[in-house]
Amino acid sequence: MKKIILLTAILSFTILLTSCYEGYTSKEGEPLKKYLPPEQLKELTQQPDSSIWIIDVRPHDLYEEGHIPTAKSYSSSVIMDKLNEIPKDQYLIIYCETGGRAQKVIKMLEEEGYTKMMNWGGVTRWPYDLVQE
Repeated sequence: MKKIILLTAILSFTILLTSCYEGYTSKEGEPLKKYLPPEQLKELTQQPDSSIWIIDVRPHDLYEEGHIPTAKSYSSSVIMDKLNEIPKDQYLIIYCETGGRAQKVIKMLEEEGYTKMMNWGGVTRWPYDLVQE
């Protein structure tokens, strides 16, 4: 019984840690919140809006294995070297595996003056088919 309680506590704590940034928006990112539910993000991927980019910050090999449709790959290890490719007036929906890495990237981008971002969380929230490259 103690093992079950301990496992439940560990699992609950892990879920709390990995999902606590989901839905975080930067200063001007509030309009992106409507895309937080997976079905709303799916609609965006089916009818893209050129003012909104979906960015996968996982390592590029994981992106190639499967990513959300229309997502661009800017892994967390190289994104700061590619800021010239990402306009500051662009809305950015950022995701990773669980949301933690996406939050770190958002914090770095905020320091560079980006203000229109949302942490979508983890690709594990995406219940639809992923695109493979």
